[in-house]
This record gives sequence, C-alpha cells and structure tokens, in this order.
Amino acid sequence: MDATSNIPEHDSAAATTQRRRVHAQIPDDKAMLRAAAELTRDINTARPEIYWPDMIASALVGYATLAGAILVENVWLALALGVVSVFALYRALLFIHEISHLHRDALPGFRTAWNLLVGIPMLTPSLMYDSPHRIHHSRQRYGTPDDPEYMPLALMKPWSLPLFVLVAALAPIALLVRWGVLAPLGVVIPAVRKFAWERGSTLAINPDFRRRPVEDKERGWFLFQQTGAGLWALFVMSTPFWLGWKPLLVAMAVTAAVAVFNQLRTLVAHLWENDGEAMTVTAQYLDSVNVPSFVAGIWAPVGLRYHALHHLMPSLPYHSLHEAHKRISAKLGEGSTFAEANHPGMIPLVGRIAKSTMGQREV
Repeated sequence: MDATSNIPEHDSAAATTQRRRVHAQIPDDKAMLRAAAELTRDINTARPEIYWPDMIASALVGYATLAGAILVENVWLALALGVVSVFALYRALLFIHEISHLHRDALPGFRTAWNLLVGIPMLTPSLMYDSPHRIHHSRQRYGTPDDPEYMPLALMKPWSLPLFVLVAALAPIALLVRWGVLAPLGVVIPAVRKFAWERGSTLAINPDFRRRPVEDKERGWFLFQQTGAGLWALFVMSTPFWLGWKPLLVAMAVTAAVAVFNQLRTLVAHLWENDGEAMTVTAQYLDSVNVPSFVAGIWAPVGLRYHALHHLMPSLPYHSLHEAHKRISAKLGEGSTFAEANHPGMIPLVGRIAKSTMGQREV
C-alpha cells in the first residue's frame, strides 16, 4: 500500500490508476482453491442442531431485553438491557446471510421461521438480501457496478467513511417508510410499486443498483414477506396512539444501533480497493477480510469474522468456518496466499481504509 508514497504529486493520478488495476490482474491460486475444497468436504453440511437453537435463542433474548429496556424505570438498567438487546438482535438478524446461501432443501422451515421471528418484526425480510447477495458472490459481478454490496470505499474521499457508517442510523425510519408507506401506496400506484421494488427492496450499499423484476417462481414467497412486513410496519406506526412514544422510540434506538454496528462490520468486511473490473476468485478473496481473533466473533458473529474464507467457500455453513480456517492455514502455512487475507482487528482495518482515502484527496 505504501509503494506509491514517494511518487511525485503530478504522477499521483497515474499511480492511483495503476494501483486500482492490481486486484483485477491477480491470477487464481489454484493450490489454495484446491486445498479449500478438499479440506472442507466433510464439514459442508448445515447442522440443524446448531442453526435452530442459535437463531431462536438470539431472537428471544433480544426481544426479552428490548421489552425490559422499555418497561424498567431505572435508566442504567434500561441502558444495559438495551445493549444486550442490540447484540442479541444483531446476531439473530445476521442469519439472513446464512439464509442467502442455504440450499433450498437444507434446514426445512428455517427460512420461514426466521422471517416470522426476525425478518418481518425487524422489517428486513429475507427477500431484501437473498437473491441480491448472490450477485455479490458472482465471479463476473463482484466489485463491479452491478454488485449491490460493493463500493470502492478505499478509493473515495475521506468524508465518505463516516458518512457510510452514520447513515445507517436512519435505517429504522427508512424501513418504516418502505414498508409502512410505500408498500400500501404501491398496491394502488404502479409507479410507487416499481420505485419501491427497484430502490427500496434490497439491503444494498451501491446507490446505483437497481433491482430487476421478481421472477415468477419467487412471486408468492416474496408476496408473503412483503405483506407481513407491510402489516407489521403499520402496526408499529400505530403504537404511539395507544402505547405512547416510549416503546417505539426505544425500539428504534435499538434497531438504529444494530444497523450502525452492522455497517461498521460491513466497512471492514472488504478492503474495497477494486474500481469496477471483474476479478478472479483469488482476487476477491484478497479484497476480503478474515479476522481470526475470538473478539472478532462479537462484532462479526455467525461466521462473518471469516468473510474472506466465506468468499472462497460461499456454501460452507457458518459453524464450519473456524475449523476450515484452521485446516487450510495448517496446510498452506503463513507465507501462503491464504494467509494474506488475515487481519488483526477492526481498528487496524479502519485505519488502513482511512489511510487509503486520505490519498484520494488530490486525485
């Protein structure tokens, strides 16, 4: 990253362009790809005895502590319960990522149960992530303008990073508007329905992404989720009239904290150094991040601390990623391509990306 630090100022634009093309030019490390496939064949099945209790317990703890934060009078106890609720609901919500990769025949009923217990109550049904997320894993679309989950943040201006994180605090308002206002209006106004689907039905960070029309085979399943989210949003918006403002405001504060926390995790899930060209699987891996430390499991739960490994093996269930990382690391060693995606933690990663943005001020 420091290779261009001594280049004269008038050459900075050319140097930046050259650096931006590096990721697109990285060839596949076939030995790494082969080792990853061979060493994980026996741990690539989703285990219901792990998925179901983890998801249900996370959701129930999250809702119970949220109720406590609303009902208790002691401010400090309410704050403590709110913090627990944020982390529990954050973990429950991130199962949306697993759902997008589960085979249709794996864990029967899990998608429906998650949507009823987490997705619809938190106004983030799985339709907002499932199909679009698979675009993010496409070899030809990752890191390109067609990728809904990619922005070249490391190549943008310094102010883009705090804005990227803080805008997530508006998520509760945006979701209420999407499902409580646009969804009902869309039933009778086709233009609103089209806008809401294209611009408001995907958990995207790429502002230029437009969602394509729903396929016929998914229409009924998506209608179920949309109807549930719309009715729940209307119910939530009605609560101040008969419960007062406190429940809604506390719930929105907890949801906003979950969204900001998730945005921080998203910020360090990749290095964001690609400028739009298609990349090999190995290049995608190196533009992604593994943080093997135990602490990272708190801010990147449900296996997401191994995000680079996930891009290498997208179908590997979250409970197998730690073991897979150990096996592949032992096989390939510290000097391997595989080890290059390992990073020490969130703060160094934020620092690296911020340092990169500082270099864009004169470009």
